[in-house]
Amino acid sequence: MPTSRNYITIRLFTLVAGLLSAVLLNGCTTASIAPAIETPVTTIPPSIPNDWIPVARYGRYTLMALTPRAAQHNLLLQTVQVSIPTDKAATVGEALDQVLRHSGYSLCDSSAEVSVLHDLSLPASHRHLGPLLLYDALRTLAGPAWVLEVNNTTRQVCFTRTGAPKP
Repeated sequence: MPTSRNYITIRLFTLVAGLLSAVLLNGCTTASIAPAIETPVTTIPPSIPNDWIPVARYGRYTLMALTPRAAQHNLLLQTVQVSIPTDKAATVGEALDQVLRHSGYSLCDSSAEVSVLHDLSLPASHRHLGPLLLYDALRTLAGPAWVLEVNNTTRQVCFTRTGAPKP
């Protein structure tokens, strides 16, 4: 009858023999490496469908479009609101300056003809304008006798008299 010491030695020998045979058998095999397949690099972005609108999720239920608003492309479409105090004698020129203050536009240099418009007293109905589009506010302040001309290169707003010859 084998002793417990012989039994442990036999088990240990069996374990070492099994591990050694596993290492030797795995050491003889080689891993096959697949050749790398090169994919061509594309420089043209994929076409975007016409009905696709890029959005970002804010919170659980709010989706925000990632496109600029129309008023950011065309500054005359921005919404303005103007209130001129009634205790001050205001002119149309001051009201035009107030409307254009944060719009990105400025008034052109006033000629003698345009200074007639700028020096007119502001009607009571024009002391509180808006909210309305910048384009409509400028045309409302000038009235039907004046044509609005916009130079988008210099972002200047000019007025000419209706039917007046252009220089």
